Parts: sequence; structure tokens; C-alpha cells
Amino acid sequence: MSFTHSNQMKSLRSIDFLKTSSFVRVTALTLFALTLFLFLFTHFSPTSYSSFAFSSSAAVDAPSPEQPPPPPPPPTPLAMAPHLPEPKVFREPPLPPVERMGVLDGNGVMTEDFRVGELDPGLEEEGQNGSVSVKESSGVREKVEKYKVCDVRMVDFVPCLDNEEVLKKLEGSVRGEKYERHCPQEGMGLNCLVPPPKGYRRPVLWPKSRDEVWFSNVPHTRLVEDKGGQNWISIKNDKFVFPGGGTQFIHGADKYLDQISEMVPDISFGKNTRVALDVGCGVASFGAFLMQRNVTTFSIAPKDVHENQIQFALERGVPAMAAVFATHRLLFPSQAFDLIHCSRCRINWTRDDGILLLEANRLLRAGGYFVWAAQPVYKHEEALQEKWKEMENLTANICWELVRKEGYIAIWQKPMNNNCYLSRDMAEHPPLCESNDDPDNVWYVNLKACITELPSNGFGANVTEWPLRLHEPPKRLQSIQLDAIVSRDELFRADTKYWFEIIESYVRAFRWKEYNLRNVMDMRAGFGGVAAALLDLRIDCWVMNVVPVSGFNTLPVIYDRGLIGVVHDWCEPFDTYPRTYDLLHAAGLFSVEKKRKKCNISSIMLEMDRILRPGGRVYIRDTTFIIGELEEIATALGWSSSLNDVGEGPYSSWKILRSEKPF
Repeated sequence: MSFTHSNQMKSLRSIDFLKTSSFVRVTALTLFALTLFLFLFTHFSPTSYSSFAFSSSAAVDAPSPEQPPPPPPPPTPLAMAPHLPEPKVFREPPLPPVERMGVLDGNGVMTEDFRVGELDPGLEEEGQNGSVSVKESSGVREKVEKYKVCDVRMVDFVPCLDNEEVLKKLEGSVRGEKYERHCPQEGMGLNCLVPPPKGYRRPVLWPKSRDEVWFSNVPHTRLVEDKGGQNWISIKNDKFVFPGGGTQFIHGADKYLDQISEMVPDISFGKNTRVALDVGCGVASFGAFLMQRNVTTFSIAPKDVHENQIQFALERGVPAMAAVFATHRLLFPSQAFDLIHCSRCRINWTRDDGILLLEANRLLRAGGYFVWAAQPVYKHEEALQEKWKEMENLTANICWELVRKEGYIAIWQKPMNNNCYLSRDMAEHPPLCESNDDPDNVWYVNLKACITELPSNGFGANVTEWPLRLHEPPKRLQSIQLDAIVSRDELFRADTKYWFEIIESYVRAFRWKEYNLRNVMDMRAGFGGVAAALLDLRIDCWVMNVVPVSGFNTLPVIYDRGLIGVVHDWCEPFDTYPRTYDLLHAAGLFSVEKKRKKCNISSIMLEMDRILRPGGRVYIRDTTFIIGELEEIATALGWSSSLNDVGEGPYSSWKILRSEKPF
């Protein structure tokens, strides 16, 4: 019993010891030391994690970092090896193979033999000027601050026609200089977004827009006050209404056009006559009603006291532009128009040795017609009869034939060749132009009081009838300056096919028919392939084909096809009102203009925003080097944009930037 009692007492003392604080501290310290040892060993052991197996023997036998590891034991014979479970090994995945890098040569084969060229000086300049740029996979694109909205007084601002500083100096000019282009100096141009007028609405759709437009879109009543009694324009509720009359055709343009056709049947609207020029057009009812006769009429007028007449024409959906017969050549090539029309256009054709009529002669196609409806034709007052006599003499001296005079209309025809010009007396005025004068050179070229000779080979005079002329390679294709020396006809046909396929894909994939396009501009038109494709696809619109001065002058070919357009330098603003176009198309324009250094890409995009209608579209097709910068500017303009691949696929050096201006 005593032995048992003694053991029980020892056992109780042992249990009491386990409960003491000393034992708890020793136990906790031991567990902490063991945990710390395992943590340090696991994370800082030189042994690779992938070869480490969680086993007690490995932990015990592992060498400490301070002692060299023991020599490996001799290999054990396989028969005597103890049967132990294989440790689980964690293996690293293999690295991916190294891809070959290089560039593609002309045959599409990758090569490492290439030369790194010099840095683009344009990019150097941007860096020196402190412009911020962000490097991306598509190149270097410039960061642009978001543009602010202009003052509300600038809703109808046309930069080169509203230069107040210059206009004040030309207040007393007598030859119309104040209505010509006077662009702001470099750095003084537009730097904000031109706002629409208050209450602006989506334009009335064509053909309804021929007869009525929203008052709020062109809120000017001056023409109603001055010309309301001549059946030009009137106001009805919230719209302007166009009855179709004019100063000389109060009873309507349709009857007036019928009269012209009866006077000279050979004019044959829509067949022999495809492209016309209406000078001093008013609200462009002459051109608006010629549309239904398959005639495209370019309507021009100055931004004068009736300053919004061109704006009304454009709102109606009629081809028009602010331009004036003054001191410079108009921006059209020689032999552009099949017919030129002037109905009370307030132009003194005989002043300064007939210099203005000689400009009309340059523009008129060989065999084309000049239609003049004015008071000197039919009134018998002495002053007016003197004007008529001057006109008769001048037209005879430039070899025009008066083919018909009836009522208040007189119609002349230009000769088909130079026979009459060469048979004149050498001292007779006006003289022939110098042989080195280029009649198609028009950008800021002064008017010349001389007769432009016709090409001896008949180029320009021998165009085929409409609609065949749209796809027939014109003869003047052989005489304009181009890189191609031979096979120009094949080049023309290939260009026509190329653009038809592209525009057809746009119409199909991007649903262009839902855009309700009417006023369209091709900013780098080439041979006019985009305009021809839109006609072939029966998109009911007209196209302003712009030929930049930075490239070859293909405008004669465009007019010979039965299309219209102008020469322009995109380093300067365009002579049209804000909110003119539903669609702007630019292919390869910016990569060309950027190389000139004279042009600011942001300024071109800002000008595009000015002439684009709210809700209008922009399609830019250009190289990947510049498309990122354009996308950045489009964002700064507030456009919503998307980048698309061209037909050649995602690895092509070209992309399509599609943008929409917010309404």
C-alpha cells in the first residue's frame, strides 16, 4: 500500500509539474524554435525547392549552412536497397522556344539583314517642341488636348473668307478682291470647334430637301427680304421653302430648262451636257432642278451681302462652293464644263479687256455652251444696248458663235478647235496666251486677259456621251503629269475597279445606305474612283472631288468623266460653310501631307470637323505609322472612332479609321 501510495504521489507531482508556468514556457519556446528552424530551412536552404522532399531523414541529415556537406554515400546495390516510397518531385515547366525576330523582305521572307534608317525629322521636331507622345504598337502617336468650343458668333465662320483684318483693308476694292481667299497667317487659324446654331436639327433628306429645309439650320432672313418677290425663297412655319424660281425664271426652273433645251436641242441635258457651272447661283434652283435631268451643276457665288446663298444651296443638298470671278483663276481645270450659265449674275463680263469672260472661256469645254440671261439681252435702254454691243464684239473676238437669242436668253457656243484663233489678225485683241502658260495651273494664279488655246490633238473636246464617259478612259489621261508613262488606260481601269470593290464593301459591311448620304467629299480623289463607285452603287449623293496641290493634277480627268471637283491645298481651310458634308473620305492624305512639313495634321482634322455635319461620318484610310496619331486627334475632337483592318488583313501596313461626329 505504501509503495502504491508513493507512486501515486510521484505521479501527482509529475502532473503538477506539467501544469507549472515554467513547463508551459519551455514547451512554447521549443515549438517556436522548431517552427522557425523549419521556416528558415525551407526558404533559405541552397537546396532547390523542386528537389526537396518532405521527409524526416532529409531534415535531420541536411547540412547546416556553416558546415560543408558530407560526401555522398557509395551507391547501394539494387537488391539490398530498402523499399522506401519515392519522394514527390515538383518540376519547373520548360521555357517556350525563342522566336526568330527580323523583318520581311520584298518576297515576304523573314530576314535579319536590314538597315535601320534615320529618325523621321518630323518626329524630332515634335520632341523638340515639347509635344507629349505615347509609344504604341502601331507607332508613335501624339497626345492632344481636348478642343474647346468656339464662340457662338462663329457658327457660320469660313476662315479664308472671314478674315476681318484683311477685309477692312480691301473695303474699297472694285474688282471683287474682298470676296477672294485671304487666309489667316500661320498660327492664327481656327483652334476651336465651330458650334451649330441654336436649335440645329438633322437636315431634311434628299430629294425633299430640294424644296424645303429647317429654318433653325440656316437662321437668316436677308434673302427672304430681298428676293421673296422673285420666287426664290419663302418662310413657312419652321422651314424655308424653295418654289424653284429665280430672278430671270420666276415661273420655275423646270420651264426655264425646257426653254433652253428647245432653243438649242444639241445641248441635250444628261447626254451631251453632263457638267454645268452656275455663276451667281442664288439658292441654286437652276442646279437643283438639273439633277433630275442627270446633270451635275457646280453652283458658285461670293460670300457677299447675300452671304448665305451658298449655305442654302448646300443645306438643300446641291453641289456648291463660295467662289467669285475677281482677280484669280477659279479652282477648276481648263475645259471643265459642258455648259456655263449666268442668270442676272451681276458680273461685268467685258471689263478689263474681257478678262472675266476669258476665264469663262478657259473653263468651257470645246464645243460647250455659254447661256446668258440678263437685261442687256432683251431691254432696249441705251445703256443696256451698249452693254449688249460690247458683249457681241467680245464674244466674236474670242470666236464664240451666237447660236440663238430668244426673249431674255442668249446662247453662245465655243469653237471645237483653234482654226478661228489662228486665222485672226496678229494685232487683234484679246491675244492668245503664251505657249508656256499652263491652263490647268490654278492655285493662286492671277487671271490673264488672253485666249487659252485648245490642245491640237483634240484632247478635252472628244469626250463620249454620258453615262459612257464615266468609265471610258479620257484622252486627256495621256497628257496630264503622272508617274506612269505607258499603260495609263489600264491604270485608270484598275483604279476604277479597286475603288468599286472598296466602296462596295463599305456599303455592305458598314451599311452606308442607312447613312442617308447626300453631300460627300473625297479629300484626295485621284481619278475620282470613289465618286464613280457611289454612282455605280446608286447611292443618291454628289461628291466634291478634291485634288491636293501636293500631288499630280488629275482634275481634268475627273471632269472628263462627268464628275466635279476642285484643286486645294489642305494646309489651308476650304471655302465652304460649316456643316456642309455628310461624309468625308480621305485615303493616303495624311501620310502625304505630313511629309510636307508645311501642314499641321491637327489643323486639317479641325477643318474636317468644321465642314462636317453633326452626326456626319469620316473614313480615313492611311498607314499604321500615322493612324494612331489621327485616332488621338479624333478623340480630342470628340468624335467616336473605331479602327478597322483593310481587305489585306491585320498585318497590312494600312488601317481604316472610322469616326462619327457627335450630334
